[in-house]
Amino acid sequence: MKPKILTTLKTYDRHQFAADLAAGVSVAMVALPLSLAIAIASGAGPEKGLVTAIVAGFLISALGGSRVQIGGPTGAFIVVVFGVIAAHGYDGLVLATLMAGVIMLVAGLLRAGNLVAFVPEPVISGFTIGIGVIIAMSQVKDFLGLALDDAPADFIAKTGALWAGRDTLNLWAVAIGLATMVMIVALRRLAPRAPGLIVAVGVTSALVAFAPLPVDTIQSRFGALPATLPMPAVPEISVGRLVELLPSALVIAFLASIESLLSAMVSDKMIGGRHRPNAEVLAQGFANIGSSLFGGLPATGAIARTATNVRAGGKTPVAGIVHALTILLVMQLAAPLAGYLAMPALAGLLMLTAWNMSEPHRWGAYMRTRVSDRALLLLTLVLTVFADLTVAIGVGVSVGLALRLRRRGVEMEKDWTTPER
Repeated sequence: MKPKILTTLKTYDRHQFAADLAAGVSVAMVALPLSLAIAIASGAGPEKGLVTAIVAGFLISALGGSRVQIGGPTGAFIVVVFGVIAAHGYDGLVLATLMAGVIMLVAGLLRAGNLVAFVPEPVISGFTIGIGVIIAMSQVKDFLGLALDDAPADFIAKTGALWAGRDTLNLWAVAIGLATMVMIVALRRLAPRAPGLIVAVGVTSALVAFAPLPVDTIQSRFGALPATLPMPAVPEISVGRLVELLPSALVIAFLASIESLLSAMVSDKMIGGRHRPNAEVLAQGFANIGSSLFGGLPATGAIARTATNVRAGGKTPVAGIVHALTILLVMQLAAPLAGYLAMPALAGLLMLTAWNMSEPHRWGAYMRTRVSDRALLLLTLVLTVFADLTVAIGVGVSVGLALRLRRRGVEMEKDWTTPER
C-alpha cells in the first residue's frame, strides 16, 4: 500500500521533472473550466470546484497508487452531490464527504481495492450512461439561456419545467454554447495536445464580455470568486446527522473508489504500468477527508484528465501535484478573470463531457453482448435516470451478482458427472 510517488522518486531526474511540469500545467488548463462547471452543475458555488481540484488533486497524486492518476471533482458526482445538497444542505454534503473518506480509509486498510473486479461491467456502464443523461439534461437551462429560477431535480419534473420555460429561449446563449462545443471538438482533432477546453471556453466567454452579449457569466450569477483557499474546519458532527447521511456517504465512497480504480486501470493500459489498488483507495480516503475540511466537493480519479496527463507526457505523480499547484496559482492571480466565463460555454463543455462519459464508441459492443447483460445495463441506466443512484447501484450489483452465480451454476451442471461411490 506504499504510495507510488515513493517508488518513482528513487530514480527521478530533471528530464522527468520537465515532462511532469509541462504535463501538469496542461492538465490544469483542462481541469480549471471543468472544475468550475462541475461545481456549478452540482448546485454548489464555482469556487468549491477549484478548492476540490487543488486539495484533493494534490493528495490523490501524493498518496495514490498510480503513476499518472489525476484527481479532482468529476461529472459522475454531479447527480449525487446535487441530491445531497438539496436534501441535507451544503453542510450535509461536507459531512457526507468526510464520512466517505473515512469509509475509504477503512476499505483501503482492509485491502478492499481488489473487489472492484466483482462489480459487473454492465452495471458500471449503465449508471455511467445514466449519469451522462442526467448531466446533459441539467445543462439545458444554461445552454438555452432559459429564464428559470430553479429547475426541479427530478428528471421528469425538470423536463416539464424546461418545456414550460421555452418562451424565454436566448439565441445568444445557444450560439455561445454551440460555438464552444464546435471549438472543443475541432481543437481536439487539430491540436490534441493543446488545452482546447480552456481555449474554447475562454474565446467564447471573451466574446460575451467584449461584445457585450446578454448572456449569464459566473460573476453575474455568483459574484466574484475568492483568490485564496478557505481555512480548514471540521463540520458539525452528531450521531443523528451521521445516521442520516450514512447512505449518501456510502454512495460517495463507492463511486469514488470505482471511478478511481477504473481510471487507474485505463492509465495502466496507456503507459504499460501497474497501479496499487489499495494505495489508491487509501489516497481517495485522505483526499475526500482533506476536501471536506476545506469545504470542497467529493473527489476521485478523473479518467479524462488522467488520459490528458498521459498524452501530455506525464511520467510520475509529480505531474498531478503540479496540476494542483497550477490551479492554486491561477486562483490567486486570475480569479477575477474566471468570473467572466460564460454559463452557456460551461454548459456546452459539460454536455460534451456527458457525451464522452457515455462512451458512444462502445454502444455497438454493448448490443452484441448476451441478452442478460444488455438487460442489466438498461435496468441500471433507467433506475439511475428515473429513480435514484443509490437504488440503481444496489439493484444493479445485486442482480449482476445473481446472474453471475446463475451462470456458474449452469456451467457446473454441464460439467457434472455422477460420482462413483
